[in-house]
Amino acid sequence: MRIREVGVRAACCLGAAVTAAALAGTPAVAVPATDGSSTSAPAPGAPPTPGNTTPPTGGPSATTTPPFTTPNTDNCPQKTQPPAPVDTSEVPAPGDPTPSPLPVPSPAIGGQRMGDCGVVLPDGAPPVPAEISATSWMVSDLDTGRVLAAKDPHGRYRPASTIKVALAIVALRSLDLDEVVIGTQADADVDGTRVGIGPGGRYTNRQLMQALIMCSGNDAAHAIAAQLGGDKRAVAKMNDVAKTLRALDTRAATPSGLDGPGMSTSAYDLSVLFREAMSIPLFAELLHTEQVDFPGYPADPRIPGDKDHPGFLIANDNQLLYNYPGAIGGKTGFTDDARQTFVAAAERDGHRLVVTLLKADVRPIRPWEQAARLLDYGFALDTDARIGKLPESGSDAVQPSVPLASPPPRADGTQAEPERPAHQGARVATLIGAPLLVVVLLLWARRAFRRGR
Repeated sequence: MRIREVGVRAACCLGAAVTAAALAGTPAVAVPATDGSSTSAPAPGAPPTPGNTTPPTGGPSATTTPPFTTPNTDNCPQKTQPPAPVDTSEVPAPGDPTPSPLPVPSPAIGGQRMGDCGVVLPDGAPPVPAEISATSWMVSDLDTGRVLAAKDPHGRYRPASTIKVALAIVALRSLDLDEVVIGTQADADVDGTRVGIGPGGRYTNRQLMQALIMCSGNDAAHAIAAQLGGDKRAVAKMNDVAKTLRALDTRAATPSGLDGPGMSTSAYDLSVLFREAMSIPLFAELLHTEQVDFPGYPADPRIPGDKDHPGFLIANDNQLLYNYPGAIGGKTGFTDDARQTFVAAAERDGHRLVVTLLKADVRPIRPWEQAARLLDYGFALDTDARIGKLPESGSDAVQPSVPLASPPPRADGTQAEPERPAHQGARVATLIGAPLLVVVLLLWARRAFRRGR
């Protein structure tokens, strides 16, 4: 092979490799999980995150996967309560009563068509995307409250971790974000996804909110609920918020979204709760944050030879944020009973839409991809399309002028700079440097070729 050919190929291969690496949009700390969400992988040397394991992927299965079909809800199967649970997580504790189904408002909140249970579209609208596995979903306008399209909007399903939106509303309006909270063993022992809070660790409420919203940490939810008076009082406050907002299909049973007796929400209600939360600037900021540093915790004196656990990076588990142009952010959820749940927002051409998914699956595409399809559908509808309306009650702070996904204003009224991910500067520098490197190598190859002739 000629020297020139070697130089050209080396330059092209190296430049392509460097550029491809720079274009990788998802930070290395976001580890996709098999349930369609993602887990936050601590930095090397950081404590493992219990409950966030990803099973190994096996080879091709010998069984035949049945064809996918979107569940039919035309006959209103979940009009009064969610589907039957698949485990015992919703069995009341001994001595506690079984919660009765929530009353069904009549007429339906949001307008007459919000009482329909099948697919509800504006007159003349095209068919919805075919790859939606969510049993219930809705697309609405974040600013005007117009409902653009829906399927079983008031059908009742379990929220999983999307109910953390309600906990965030309560906490962000109640707690001192600079107050330092000491982690407990009870925080570390909670079930489900944990960010990695350890006993004796020192965490500000702001850091706990980062863990709650970005990583869906149930340990963070436990620590936040403890400051609100414990799980029962925190849940009561979350339910009070839902009632105030006329989200009357919603009943929280746990602060974290783990299944519990009577747990319920709807695609309509989840849109209402998310819209309210988006009136809080810090909520919008944290939804849009890709990664931040999270504190470690000291050695446990009860464990021989235990050492201090250093801090580590935590990453946003919402893949829509990394992969959808204009994504504002969102919240993921999963339990065995709820299946996949999701709420997110995006902006395009000055319009901001919210999409909610309940009882979805990872087939035929992942929940964030289903949300992307529905957002594309909503953005393509006529600007005056409408099948219903979100309630006007509750906070009136959601205005088109509110800066979303950005830090709250400083005391002097100026806007703080958004917290940039650690990898963003390196990515930009690499994108600029890679083409220059290719040019330099090509020039070197040309000179080498001339000397070799």
